[in-house]
Amino acid sequence: MIVLKRRITKEECEKLYKEYDTPPHVIRHCQAVSSTALRIAEELNKKGYDLDTDLIKGAGLAHDVARLADDHAAEGAKILRGLGFDDEADIVGVHMTYDFNPFEELNETDMVCLADRLVKEDEYVGLDERIEYLIHKRNRPEGFEDKIMDKKAETRAFMDKIEAVIGKSIDSLFKKG
Repeated sequence: MIVLKRRITKEECEKLYKEYDTPPHVIRHCQAVSSTALRIAEELNKKGYDLDTDLIKGAGLAHDVARLADDHAAEGAKILRGLGFDDEADIVGVHMTYDFNPFEELNETDMVCLADRLVKEDEYVGLDERIEYLIHKRNRPEGFEDKIMDKKAETRAFMDKIEAVIGKSIDSLFKKG
């Protein structure tokens, strides 16, 4: 017997946004990350992958629910875990510092974290523009730029592998390039 796990819904995320005073611009960001991750996952699933799109959608919607907290990833994970959404909590808890899996082990966390690196505010902008935006934000610690450029290279390599599988650029899925 197959037991399907209950996934967090859009409506449940909306309740959390209210409860945790998630700012409207952050909610729009979460929605954009969710839809971006979902679109990439759907393309991979067309090519034989078996990614849980409900998990991706919900984790994307919830990933910044606790953005006002000092450690919003850990706080968001704690909130979700307390509600029984362990898989979503696992994704939310790592989204700020995530290293992609080897491509053969691609999973739902990869999709949400990739999308978060491709969305600026509430819009898909692609990797280059998103990284430029992060580099030029204020109050970044010393060495941040080197670290972010390493993440950019890692992300680009991961995107190249996805693009080889789906047969088109990720940017083209969003009418950018």
